[in-house]
Amino acid sequence: MDHTIRQYLTEKKYNTASDDTYSHIDTWLEWYHGEVEKFHKYKIYNGAITVEQERYRLGMAKKVCEDWANLLLNEKVAIKVGDYEERLNEILEENNFKVRGNQLVELAFALGTGAFVEYKDADNHVMIDFVRADMIYPLSWDNGDVTECAFGSNRVVDGKEAIYLQIHRKGNLMEEGEEPEDPDLYYIENKYIDAESGSELDLPDGMAELIPTGYDRPLFQIVTPNVCNNVDLDSPLGISVFANSISQLKGCDLVYDSYMNEYVLGRKRILVPLSQAKRQMEKDGISAPAFDSRDTVYYMLPDDRGNEQSIKEVDMSIRASDHELGIQRSLDLLSLKVGMGTGRYKFENGGVKTATEVISDKSDLYQNRQKNAIILQTALIGMVKAVAFLDNRQEELTVTIDFDDSIIEDTNTTIDRNIKLVNAGLRSKLSAVIEINKCSEEEAKKELARIAQDGQITGQDIDWTQTDDEDVQEEI
Repeated sequence: MDHTIRQYLTEKKYNTASDDTYSHIDTWLEWYHGEVEKFHKYKIYNGAITVEQERYRLGMAKKVCEDWANLLLNEKVAIKVGDYEERLNEILEENNFKVRGNQLVELAFALGTGAFVEYKDADNHVMIDFVRADMIYPLSWDNGDVTECAFGSNRVVDGKEAIYLQIHRKGNLMEEGEEPEDPDLYYIENKYIDAESGSELDLPDGMAELIPTGYDRPLFQIVTPNVCNNVDLDSPLGISVFANSISQLKGCDLVYDSYMNEYVLGRKRILVPLSQAKRQMEKDGISAPAFDSRDTVYYMLPDDRGNEQSIKEVDMSIRASDHELGIQRSLDLLSLKVGMGTGRYKFENGGVKTATEVISDKSDLYQNRQKNAIILQTALIGMVKAVAFLDNRQEELTVTIDFDDSIIEDTNTTIDRNIKLVNAGLRSKLSAVIEINKCSEEEAKKELARIAQDGQITGQDIDWTQTDDEDVQEEI
């Protein structure tokens, strides 16, 4: 599909991003799936025959992307848009945004790029599409920001495979006799093309070929990890968060595979010489060994083993602690390379667990999380404004994105510190409400007015000199 779309766009005189990054997406997708055929399947010659083997694997590529998605866009993230917030939440709920948005961030970190795309359906409902990297084709970009883009997806038309292509572009200078377009506004082209030949097909009934949006900003937003694309420095596409950690992913799976094979190969075995394997006569006259041949504990030695006539027990010791230490070191290296610092993952009780304790604001994880939040915040603000425009053409909105900071500081700790500072006269109630509720100054004033109206402000202060809160004493 990729080749057909790129060829079609080139024929239509569109500039497209180079294929250097696209050529790596398939590799990243294999690691995200957790099955890389060239690595996880291998052959071993045991001296007699060649045996095909398949490695045990931890699947850390997907785990890393899941964690980044949960750190950035979880259920605690709040989008504040003033009076439009209630209506916005209705639209987001209709589009299952809390689930699909988190999944998009996970895929964007796995494949390098993702996109929110907004449009209106046939019933005039505002819809949001969540598009992954292999369906995104930037057409123009400025300083790394994609300004025009095409999005492809598979369709079936009359029993044949087709491609639906949606092109978001700015207005062009039209040829003589054609209706003029505004170069400052965006237009959407709908195209159906044959998946094999790349030739254009007729559009379904009711679908317009060209839609003027009347909007001076794109109805799509690109999401990428906030790291430089060292595969292609000039590409507007991002790279997978584990693009430079493939060796560490291999290391995790290699050590884990060896760890599991310790148990497979270390099973207790009892070697029984053929001469001592007593045989008994069955009713039909056929003799058989006294022990069950299907029992994998017993192994019969051939008759040509010389003097080895005694029954021997083979009980190999399993190097569990050595392997567990090796797996932990591999996890620490991987965690560091994907921006989460060391200590993020613990190998305990035969499985990988994620550290959930509050982290320092000076840690690698916190700093990289804040850095990645910059791109996501810009995308979410653009998405909200596009949704509002499509809904009722409200263009001037103040959008605030409050990310979940519970990994940095416990919410109860924040509340307690603010109460102590306010009662000590060292902080205004307005500032405390803004920090606790993560709201704007206007919303905080409304909340304080409601509190005053309900008679909940007592005016009773505490003596701050009696507090044993070190953070408060330092702030004083």
